[in-house]
Amino acid sequence: MNIAILSRNPKLYSTARLVEAAQQRGHEVRVIDTLRCYMNIATDKPSIHYKGEDLNDFDAIIPRIGASVTFYGTAVLRQFEMMGVFPVNESVAITRSRDKLRSLQLLSRKGIGLPVTGFAHSPDDVQDLIKMVGGAPLVIKLLEGTQGIGVVLAETKKAAESVIDAFLGLKVNIMLQEYVKEAGGADIRCLVIGNKVVAAMKRQAPEGEFRSNLHRGGSASLIKICLL
Repeated sequence: MNIAILSRNPKLYSTARLVEAAQQRGHEVRVIDTLRCYMNIATDKPSIHYKGEDLNDFDAIIPRIGASVTFYGTAVLRQFEMMGVFPVNESVAITRSRDKLRSLQLLSRKGIGLPVTGFAHSPDDVQDLIKMVGGAPLVIKLLEGTQGIGVVLAETKKAAESVIDAFLGLKVNIMLQEYVKEAGGADIRCLVIGNKVVAAMKRQAPEGEFRSNLHRGGSASLIKICLL
C-alpha cells in the first residue's frame, strides 16, 4: 500500500517508528507536514495539495495530529476521507478525544465506570457542583489539554473555589472530578483493536505527584490484563 503519515516532524520517535514498521512490511510510506497541506473543497473532485503537488495516490493515512493543530489537522484528515483514503483514526474520533467532556459523555453512554464528574457554566452553581463531586479534595481540568497540562488538584474547598474562579475569569471551560486517592497516582492504559485488548501499560506518578503522565515525570511498565 501507499501510506501517508500526517506529522509535523518526521524525526519524532513515534513517526520514525511508524515509517520503519511500514517499510518492513513492504509498504510505501511518506511523511506529510499537516500544516503545509492545502485543500480544494470541490463537489465533484475534492483534492489536497502539498508544496505544489496533488496528493491523490494514497491508499491509507495515519494521522499524528498534535493538540495544538487539532482544528486544521482534522480538516485535512476529513479531506482525505472525502477522497476515499482509509484513515487509521477517523477525524470525528480525534475531535471527540480532544474534548474531555464529550469523551466522558460517550463513555458514560456505554455504561463504562467513570469518576464522578461535574460541569457547569455559571459561577453561581460552583458551590453545588463541588458538593456534587464529593467535595475537596477534587480535580479541576480544562476541557482541552494533553500531557497533564491544565489539570489541578485542589486540596481544600477554598483552594477549589479560587482555582475555579481564576479559570472562569479567563473564559475557559472546565470540569470537576472526584479525586480517587486510592489510585495512588497510578492508572492503566489499554490499547484496544476491535473488541480485543492487544496491549496494556501501567503508568505511575512520581512521589508527591497525582498525575501519572510521562511528560510530568511518570513511569510506565508493561502489564497483562486478565478479563473475566
